[in-house]
Amino acid sequence: MALTLMFILLFVLLIAGAPVAVALGLASLFFISTTGMPDMVVLHNMVNGINSFPLIAVPFFILAGHLMNTSGITNKIFTFARATVGWMYGGLGHVNVGASVIFAGMSGAATADAGGLGNIEIKAMRDAGYDTDFSVGITAASSTIGPIIPPSLPLVVYGVIADTSIGQLFAAGILPGLIMALALMAMVSFYARLRNYPRDDRFSLTVFVRSFGDAILPLFTPIIIVGGILSGAFTPTEAAIAAVAYSLFLGMFVYRTLNAKSILRVSMETIETTASIMLIVAASAIFAWILTANQVAQVFARELLSFTENPTMILLIIMLIVLVVGCFMETIAAITILTPVLLPVAISIGVDPVHFGIILILNLMIGLLTPPVGMVLYVLSKVANVPFERCVVATAPFLLPLLAVLIVLTFVPGLSMWLPVLLYR
Repeated sequence: MALTLMFILLFVLLIAGAPVAVALGLASLFFISTTGMPDMVVLHNMVNGINSFPLIAVPFFILAGHLMNTSGITNKIFTFARATVGWMYGGLGHVNVGASVIFAGMSGAATADAGGLGNIEIKAMRDAGYDTDFSVGITAASSTIGPIIPPSLPLVVYGVIADTSIGQLFAAGILPGLIMALALMAMVSFYARLRNYPRDDRFSLTVFVRSFGDAILPLFTPIIIVGGILSGAFTPTEAAIAAVAYSLFLGMFVYRTLNAKSILRVSMETIETTASIMLIVAASAIFAWILTANQVAQVFARELLSFTENPTMILLIIMLIVLVVGCFMETIAAITILTPVLLPVAISIGVDPVHFGIILILNLMIGLLTPPVGMVLYVLSKVANVPFERCVVATAPFLLPLLAVLIVLTFVPGLSMWLPVLLYR
């Protein structure tokens, strides 16, 4: 009974607009108080929840992304992407996707991509004669590549909660991220032919070499991060620190676009973002402990398996649950709540925890593009200066290729597991 009331209180608080960390904490405290457990259990589990070495990577990856945006590196990435694929039909749409793939190897966050590159991309597309709706839609959809291609903040959090190798998760995200990019570029090509969108001049080797020269130092960032992790040179946490050090080096000594004032501002933004994430993780640790102690995951798995033992049907049900939750809940919060419940079910039908992590994150990335909580849509509404409702309509067609990729990745696990098996197993 107390467990049921805990869930009811959680959903009431979330619907009432309470912060996720507060809703999780109060619901958990209610359960502990009504069952006679000592209140010290709350603090004990909160501390244990964030007392994790891999979580140190979170603030450093956030800081690295902010530094990249502030130091003007996003402009160089966009220029290089334009020289590389801008000659294709619907050129700037392809540039939009290509720039997101490159930036994904630096920031690991969809909102950082939408806020940093989005401003540059939407302005360039508008100036070139592209429809505002198309510009906003492809910018929103391409930003979801960021948390799939390493480094990825959601994958770090999932790895900690699921007790799964973050290095393997990062390796598993590379090929799915590239598949997402190809699917979105196919959608761009379709729209370009349908609406006769322009393209840049023919491919110029001179322009390409010049833009590559300007962008070569920023392009080393994903090589340092991903290459260092996959080669075993350093851990994901050490890679995050290396990314910050390299970003500071570029901003302060190479491009000289960072100063003490901008670094202080970026640091404060990082502290604010990190604090909100850590509060959610700490509060969810109590919630997850209660679920584990009361065998909620096992009960859920048993009920689901009694409904159907078909692995395909179970995976489809899990996908539907995550998609619905992603529409109403922020990504990190959804990961912390859903992982302890759904992962045991997935494992029971033979799904690898690494593969499940990619499925879960991609599901939740699609949630970033759907109302009412779609954070990317709110960011682009501000960046593009268009109403939120218009952003929703503009992004809707681009959900189709993302959903198609999600289905393919779910039922063809080799696409996500090939690299982790090759490198780690």
